Amino acid sequence: MAAVLSPNSTTTLHSPGYRLRKLVHRTLFWAALLLFTLWVVFPFYWMIATSFRPDRELYGRNVTLFPQNLTLQHYQTEFTRYQYAARLRNSLIVASATATATLVVSCLGAFSITRLRYPGRTALARSILFVYLIPGSLLFIPMYTIMSRVGLTNNLLGLAIAYLSFAVPFCTWMLMGYFKNIPIDMEEAAMIDGCTRLQSFTKVLLPLTLPAIVAAGIFSFTLAWNEFLYALVFITDSKLQTLPVGLSSHIVADIYMWGPLMAGSAMASVPIVLIYILAQRALVQGMFAGAVRG
Repeated sequence: MAAVLSPNSTTTLHSPGYRLRKLVHRTLFWAALLLFTLWVVFPFYWMIATSFRPDRELYGRNVTLFPQNLTLQHYQTEFTRYQYAARLRNSLIVASATATATLVVSCLGAFSITRLRYPGRTALARSILFVYLIPGSLLFIPMYTIMSRVGLTNNLLGLAIAYLSFAVPFCTWMLMGYFKNIPIDMEEAAMIDGCTRLQSFTKVLLPLTLPAIVAAGIFSFTLAWNEFLYALVFITDSKLQTLPVGLSSHIVADIYMWGPLMAGSAMASVPIVLIYILAQRALVQGMFAGAVRG
């Protein structure tokens, strides 16, 4: 039955007190949203504004909220003095290799745990999450020892392999939640029609889980792109350094080269921003994949 509002309730909805409370709540909501937006956006604005300021506006009492004079000197210095192009190439190689290898291993691992039946499957699934929770600062020393013995130190391929230690567990755990939501009947129907298990995996399961796969690829790419500790320890040749390590070279003792540092940081954030914008829909779908099981 439809609910019927009594005259008293209708009067309450149109009373001045109710409208005032509604206005106050709406004002507080938008004020909080505006404050949060400023809190998030202002650091990015300050980074970009600082990258265009001349040196005389970066230090002392000459710093203002808005740049008085604009210059591209810091961007030119970043390319000519700090080898930005080479470090950008290295970061792209390492992040792309990490994302590709992570997707291959994570998709196969998630498929094995969610679709195959074998002893220790549940324990393996839990151990994947536990491995991801181990801080990387506890693993880089034994990992460096292993990498040095097999000759993978000071090597971009070795760095990408090291990144798999934290990218694969995270992406595997995320894909497991999505694979569980896909009915296994669809794969069994494909196998009845003549497909092998591998063909049902590639032709049925992977197309249905494409949003989660895209999200996993973006997350693994971002993790490898922003990683600093492993890149600092495993790479000693300046020609093979990635962007995070290269940006740290702008700080010498207590001297901060704010102009080139902010210019390099602004350019380093552009690829990630473009990836998130282009894959926004798939990323949102993949983030919420597996949250509710049917």
